[in-house]
Amino acid sequence: MKVTVTTRSGRELINGGLVLDSSATVADLQEAIHQRIKKYYPSRQRLTLPLQPGSKEKPVVLQSKKSLKEYRNGNSDTLTVVFKDLGPQVSYRTLFFFEYLGPLILYPVFYYFPVYQIFGYKGERVIHPVQTYALYYWCFHYFKRIMETFFVHRFSHATSPLSNVFRNCAYYWTFGCYIAYYVNHPHYTPVSDLQMKIGFRFGSVMQVANLYCHIILRNLRNPSGNGGYQIPKGFLFNIVTCANYTTEIYQWLGFNIATQTVAGYIFLVVAASIMTNWALAKHRRLRRLFDGKEGRPKYPRRWVILPPFL
Repeated sequence: MKVTVTTRSGRELINGGLVLDSSATVADLQEAIHQRIKKYYPSRQRLTLPLQPGSKEKPVVLQSKKSLKEYRNGNSDTLTVVFKDLGPQVSYRTLFFFEYLGPLILYPVFYYFPVYQIFGYKGERVIHPVQTYALYYWCFHYFKRIMETFFVHRFSHATSPLSNVFRNCAYYWTFGCYIAYYVNHPHYTPVSDLQMKIGFRFGSVMQVANLYCHIILRNLRNPSGNGGYQIPKGFLFNIVTCANYTTEIYQWLGFNIATQTVAGYIFLVVAASIMTNWALAKHRRLRRLFDGKEGRPKYPRRWVILPPFL
C-alpha cells in the first residue's frame, strides 16, 4: 500500500510517499514517518484524512491501533493522510508529577523557614495549631496526588504537549505560594477551634472519597489506558457524573473552612470553575454517547458536579 503524507498546507511531507505492507496499522505508518524524520516520534504526530475544499466538518483522526485498510476508499491501494506536528511531548505522569511536586515542596518553606523576614517582619512568629494541621492536610493532599499519578491513574492519552508543563506548574506553584503566604503569615488570625475541626474533618473525608472515586475510574480502563467511554457506577457516581471533581472541590472547601483566607477561597473559585467546565463537557458527551438508541444504554439522570446546585 502506498501512503502519501501531506502537511495541512498540501505540501508532501515525505517526497514520493511511503510503501507499507497491506496489513499495516496506523501505528506502523507513524513509525515509518519517524524513521524518515527522526524528530517526529509517534506521540508527536496527528494524522487525519483530508477534507474536501471548503468543508466545515471535523477531520477524521486516524487511531493508532486500527488498520490502514479501514481508512481507504473502496479497494484503492493508495491512501492520503494529513500530518500535523503536535510539538514536543511529555508523558502525563511527568506532567502531573512536576505540577504537584511544586506545591508539596513550596508550602512547607513558608511554615518552616523565616521567609517573612524578607518582607520586613522581624518579630517572633507564633505558630497556631491550625497552621500546623493545614500543613499536614496540604502535604497529604499533594503526596496523594503524586501517588495516584504513578499507581492509580490510567491515561487515555500517553502524552501531553511540553508547553502544558509550564502552564500547569505556573498555576499550581503560584497558588501554592499565594495560599501558603497567608495561611502561615505572622499576622494570621485563626478561626475557632470548632470551625477548624469541622473544616479539616469534612475535608479529610472528601480526600479519602476522592481517592476511592479515582480507583473506580481506574477500573473503567484496561491497563493500556484504553477501553472507550463507559458509564461510571458505584459510590457517589450513582448520583453525580463527575464525583471525582465533586470531592476535589469539597475537600478544598473543607480546607478553607478551617483556614479561612481570601487566597484560599480565590483558589477554590478558580479550581471549581475549571472543573465545572470539564464536568459539563463530560456530562454532555456521556449523554450523547449513551442515548438509549440502537441498543445503547441510556445515561441515567444525575447531578453534574455540585449537588444540590448543579
